[in-house]
Amino acid sequence: MKIAGIDIGGTMIKYGLVSLDGEISDGGEIPTEAEKGIENLFQKISDIIEMYPKKELLGIAVSGTGQIDGKIGKVIGGNDIIPGWIGTDLVKRLEDKFSLPAVLENDVNCAALGEKWLGAGKGKKDFICVTIGTGIGGGIIINDDILRGDTCVAGEFGHIQIIKNGLECMCGKKGCYERYASATALVRIVKEKTGFKLNGKEIFTRERAGEPIFKEIVEEWIDYFTDGLSTITYIFNPSLIIIGGGITKQGDYLLNRVNKNLASKIGVNYKKNLSVKFAELGNNAGMLGAVYLLLKRIGKL
Repeated sequence: MKIAGIDIGGTMIKYGLVSLDGEISDGGEIPTEAEKGIENLFQKISDIIEMYPKKELLGIAVSGTGQIDGKIGKVIGGNDIIPGWIGTDLVKRLEDKFSLPAVLENDVNCAALGEKWLGAGKGKKDFICVTIGTGIGGGIIINDDILRGDTCVAGEFGHIQIIKNGLECMCGKKGCYERYASATALVRIVKEKTGFKLNGKEIFTRERAGEPIFKEIVEEWIDYFTDGLSTITYIFNPSLIIIGGGITKQGDYLLNRVNKNLASKIGVNYKKNLSVKFAELGNNAGMLGAVYLLLKRIGKL
């Protein structure tokens, strides 16, 4: 028996059949076509599930964008990039249609759970996950479970203010962490200082080649990044922080610099047992985390 795993992103939907030990088979991805709205999205999800023989399925596990009440599988807020997504009770719709148990959880929470199950957090009961991409997201694992907060929106690290009266953020505040330390922020800083519109890979290639302006920019970006990490460290006093996102492809070249910069900003008792690692599961983390959550719900883990 296997789980139908689905990861809904703003651009693509990833899917696969996932075994009880996390092996993914018969997977692929299709365009989300977010602008076409919730009914189009629900049809796409249904088409994916119907690809697999129902007799082989234990349930449906979905990782999704936005603010999600993972206890009931309902979208409760966020950016309405998929018209009609906010307010959708996806778990109820899926369970009513397929008569299978289902879960829906926020993508960053799922990434944290995936890393806990099979990745950099394996064997750890408590850790913090920070994902760097278009914005900055957070997942908080406490005593083997997600800390969701009172209204299920805990872990929005990207909206910690690190610059007083800084750049305006889409949340309405100014100076938010993600406006300075996300991958989007790095691209913006490069464009402002060099005139070049480059992606993250291109930026690090030029920085590794020793171009002074790119070395300066990346150092500035690392400094912003560790400003936020130091705040998170002082709040949670974790023994492990897992960093996810495309930047992890830079490996130890970047991780060692992040560790060194962060160590200069936190006190001795905070760095005493702290380990900062890059995530290990890549693009599969969200799907695997959703499957982990479902397996826990149905008593298979």
